Amino acid sequence: MLKDISCGALRSQDIGKSVTLAGWVHRRRDHGNLIFIDLRDRDGLVQVVFNPELAEKAHVIAQLLRNEWVIQVSGEVLARPEGTVNEDMLSGAVEVYASELTVLNQSLTPP
Repeated sequence: MLKDISCGALRSQDIGKSVTLAGWVHRRRDHGNLIFIDLRDRDGLVQVVFNPELAEKAHVIAQLLRNEWVIQVSGEVLARPEGTVNEDMLSGAVEVYASELTVLNQSLTPP
């Protein structure tokens, strides 16, 4: 199965669930030990967190990701830490901690 829920459909009631998502890398932020990806599909965005202590292989692959690459991610939905909720996103109260990452298609960086 490519995905079992849409990125934009994740909400607080999904906390604790294991999910598989697929979509485009909208934005990538490397904060040293943690890598954050805003994953986009037709229904919206969700933040995915790659932590080398939880999934070293996925973290190594996440270092290579670029905008508009198509990926599949499996992981657990968790509440964002206090003070990091993004009110501008419908899924802004949650994030997915990745356990697996597969690159489905690479893309040249858009102009």
